Amino acid sequence: MKPLRYFVALTFVAGACLTGRALYLHAKSELAGFLIRRAWQLTARSGESRPPWPWADTHPIARLLIPPLGYDEIVLEGATPRTLAFGPARLLSGAALGEPGNLELAGHRTSWFEPLQGVGLGDTIEIEWYDVRRSGLRARTYVVDDIRVVAPEDVSLLAPTSNDALTLVTCYPFGRSPRSPQRFMVRASPISLSHLARASDVAPNHLPPSRAPAS
Repeated sequence: MKPLRYFVALTFVAGACLTGRALYLHAKSELAGFLIRRAWQLTARSGESRPPWPWADTHPIARLLIPPLGYDEIVLEGATPRTLAFGPARLLSGAALGEPGNLELAGHRTSWFEPLQGVGLGDTIEIEWYDVRRSGLRARTYVVDDIRVVAPEDVSLLAPTSNDALTLVTCYPFGRSPRSPQRFMVRASPISLSHLARASDVAPNHLPPSRAPAS
């Protein structure tokens, strides 16, 4: 009976360790999401770039909304592997917020950009950011006019554009398959630009909790 008892005890300990690790990662993700949202709220009010925690090598730069999908996430600067673990992020090869050209955002297919599988032609996408030159929060609305699944080497939608554009990119297929040999790309064109005058537009109760990134 002793071997059986040892096996049961070992199984229990292993299960407890895995459960503890899962709870730790979830708590860590929730805390990161809270700090990122708080940093964005401060940036949206003052225009000052605020890292979400002192040692962070990124900072929130915008709010991305896709109303038909109920999507609402904070965009980080610099789409590095470390940054993408905490949210969608801007590709530095694209245009900057508020500048003419192709604004490019990337996100993981298993978390931040997983909802993109529900996007359709004609859907609206909104970007909010702080315009330093105008000292205020600005918003631009885009409409989706192109959706493609392409090979990784096809970067035609990431090329610079003379006209303003928004391009969202993630790996494909969606889900947790270990293989993602293609890229899912959404191109949208601007239809309006407005100024958000009220600080309440970025109040905490307007920002839902961020989804935890995939492990």
